[in-house]
Amino acid sequence: MKINSKLLTLLIMFTLSSTMGLMSQENIQRKQLFDFDWKFYLGDEPKASTINFDDKAWRTLDLPHDWSIEDIKDQSSPFKMDAISGESSGYTVGGIGWYRKELFISKKLKSNVFILRFDGVYCNSEIYLNGHLVRKQPHGYVSFYVDITDQIDFNGKNILAVKVSNEGKNSRWYSGSGIYRHVWLDVLHPVHVDNYGVSVTTKEARAAMATINFSTKLSNFVKTKKPVRIVSVVKTTQGKEVLRHESSIPLDGNSISFDMSIKSPKLWSVSSPTMYMLVTHVFVGNQLVDRVETGFGIRTLSFSATEGFLLNGESLKLKGGCVHHDNGPLGAKAFDRAEERKVQILKSNGYNAIRTSHNPPSPAFLDACDRLGMLVIVEAFDMWEKAKTPSDYHLSFKDWWKADLEAMVYRDRNHPSVIMWSIGNEIPEMDNPMVVAVAKRLADYARQLDPSRPVTAAIHTFKDIDPFMATLDVVGYNYAVHKYKTDHANNPKRVIFASESFPLKAFDHWMGVVDNRWVIGYFVWTAFDYIGEASIGWRGFPPEKVLYPWKLAYCGDIDICGWKRPQSFYRDALWGKNKLSIFVNAPQPSFEFNPNKADWSNWNWHDVLPDWNWTGMEGQIFKVNVYSSCEEVELFLNDISLGRKKTNRDSQFTALWDVPYQSGVLKAVGYEGGKEVNISYLKTADSAKSIRLVTDRTVLQKSGQDLCYVTVEVVDKNGILLPKASNKMEFHIEGPGKIIAVANSNPTSGESFQQMYRNAWNGKCLVIIQAGTTKGTIKLSVKSEGLGVSTLLVGVK
Repeated sequence: MKINSKLLTLLIMFTLSSTMGLMSQENIQRKQLFDFDWKFYLGDEPKASTINFDDKAWRTLDLPHDWSIEDIKDQSSPFKMDAISGESSGYTVGGIGWYRKELFISKKLKSNVFILRFDGVYCNSEIYLNGHLVRKQPHGYVSFYVDITDQIDFNGKNILAVKVSNEGKNSRWYSGSGIYRHVWLDVLHPVHVDNYGVSVTTKEARAAMATINFSTKLSNFVKTKKPVRIVSVVKTTQGKEVLRHESSIPLDGNSISFDMSIKSPKLWSVSSPTMYMLVTHVFVGNQLVDRVETGFGIRTLSFSATEGFLLNGESLKLKGGCVHHDNGPLGAKAFDRAEERKVQILKSNGYNAIRTSHNPPSPAFLDACDRLGMLVIVEAFDMWEKAKTPSDYHLSFKDWWKADLEAMVYRDRNHPSVIMWSIGNEIPEMDNPMVVAVAKRLADYARQLDPSRPVTAAIHTFKDIDPFMATLDVVGYNYAVHKYKTDHANNPKRVIFASESFPLKAFDHWMGVVDNRWVIGYFVWTAFDYIGEASIGWRGFPPEKVLYPWKLAYCGDIDICGWKRPQSFYRDALWGKNKLSIFVNAPQPSFEFNPNKADWSNWNWHDVLPDWNWTGMEGQIFKVNVYSSCEEVELFLNDISLGRKKTNRDSQFTALWDVPYQSGVLKAVGYEGGKEVNISYLKTADSAKSIRLVTDRTVLQKSGQDLCYVTVEVVDKNGILLPKASNKMEFHIEGPGKIIAVANSNPTSGESFQQMYRNAWNGKCLVIIQAGTTKGTIKLSVKSEGLGVSTLLVGVK
């Protein structure tokens, strides 16, 4: 997005990076990434917003940043047993932090407009420029912006300061702390496209023709007498122009809206997520003063109790997962690649939908969902006027809900992946008429902002709440598969989905979707494991007073490193064809059980392991579980058949065998129509021999923000993983990159995510590498006592 060279010239010097230059408008980006070379201090400094405050001793860092995932001072761990939020935050800490950044802007740019945009700051942020408070934002997940033009000193340096206050118990899960998403600086002509001022809506779409509404809103800070024109051009992702429209703006106006048709459109879907690009050009007279690119997809949505959910007129059941915003070892830091990888992993494991629990996600996350074909329910709030934790958003809700809901909808309305707006999760007292009135206000406003999508919310109590449900277009049922038929009988037009479901009840929840046309899908709690709500996936509810050393929820299909857990393999069998996997019941509990765990608390999965290494237990009987969507499955131990069993709905896609332990190979063979269609193995490993390094990417971009994830495995001489290995791994890196996180998936580990060592757990650990800004080759070396050194090369270009 570039601005015409006839505009003025900008000089911005980011002195912390020693970068200084005179740039013409032709090479100035409208949208400039503002992530690099910030100063940071953990703690409160009353004068930190002032220009002359001395920050030389402060730490220099790049965004995104999350101080809660970093090691606490004087200890090699981010965890603290007496953390204010306790198990909710995974025993991590918050506090107050300050960020500062210095910039110079040339006098020659004095006639321009400068907008700072923050994708997300957790939480209660205050933005200062040159000592002046220019913006507050209590909601920690909503993107926001501020016009700083009037506070800029064009004759000297400017100091941008951001105070972040994550104090008290204000979240039921790990939130992170700080400027954890991108910051942008927009440099604009006084006549420009407004923030979130472009809207693209599919009105009708068929194979032969699609009708699209395009609207553009301008900001005009000058009273120009010259005519203002908007030229809208639609292109394919390959750059081919498919549509062009020109509009004139009256002198007293600031917006346009028009319908246009596209012949033979390529529709956006989960299997073929075709995107288009709208390029909006703004001219004052004959001068190009602004250019904005807006990605969009052409698709239609339909929801009804008779036909269910239709995407482009075709029935589709939502195979969904709830996802918190954190990125495991990175904490809340929303690197684009981390967000993309999360979506890629879920997509590759059968998911077609995500519920962003319980907050708006990062823009990068939704961009990835658009590209990869993942449907999204974007959620606004976890609470309204009544608190769930003492210091949470309920303190700001009355004053801020409208602005925050508007920011969410306007920011995300052009994403084809977004199919519903959720106005709340498990709101207290849904039977209270005053709460119903709030629900109606929120739902009506969401529809006013965007009439093209339905409004939903997640319901967790079901007594006397029909008035609350009546405010919604689609109703989310949390853990209530038993209500589907009776509620449909009483409310035959109600469209339902399981907004949350128990992992242990995966079969029941999916059959509830398959059997009932008015139930359009389900979302498991959770798709990805996360920090906080420690141990609900093992010890469950009610929670004990102190759950330390538990840090992770341990309820996700995918663990915090991005690796499949047993329940994910079972879900493969529920959702996919000819899927097959083998697991063995643990002979002893993997962790201590909670004797007071409630019967309804089913966020756990069976205590099974992908492990056939039980030296000293020869002859002991092991329960072997085979998850299978094949018609039949046959189990072999060392090539001796233990019999065939049918696997179907009647068996809940599981076959069980009692097998006396003998080292060697367990093999499951799946059959369809009598023919072999899949094989799965568990093999006994020999002694640990070496370290195997597996990276998800071998070439990174020199953006200073690109990432690769390296899996570190302990293997024997035949390359078989040792599933009980816990060797300490030490890491060293050379070249244009750095290690920004290390991890394993042990939910009780108190290890650091940032030290240059980590113990393996279940034979594995993870290293996350961040590329620098120069070309070259990164060399990662990993060593462990008795296993030697293994190396991996990653290019940066």
